[in-house]
Amino acid sequence: MIRVGYLEGTDPLFLNELVARNIDTIPLSNGMDGHGKFLGHLTKADEIDVVVGFLHKVIPLADSGLTPADILHSCKMHRVPVLVVAQRELHTKAEGALGKAAEFATLVDPAELRVRLDRLINDR
Repeated sequence: MIRVGYLEGTDPLFLNELVARNIDTIPLSNGMDGHGKFLGHLTKADEIDVVVGFLHKVIPLADSGLTPADILHSCKMHRVPVLVVAQRELHTKAEGALGKAAEFATLVDPAELRVRLDRLINDR
């Protein structure tokens, strides 16, 4: 079974659609919001196939000493694809904000999220 980890703010109708398609969903936390399991503690045992979340959820506070790559490190380490949702017109600025995380996280326009997720699921 496919399992999608999602950060707070992910469209509940999108999540309903996934569940209706027999895709498991699990809430994840960026470490500040307490929404679900902390991204930094993901392991292979969690069996998460992809992580989805809005850009602002993976950008830490400026004075935190963290980077988006720090927040998403376990995804990179365990080769879990990350779809970062941001409007297409913001992608250039979003890449800059993601820093090194832009090397392994994929920016996705909200209108294309379903298609991009389906591609990832079908390619596994």
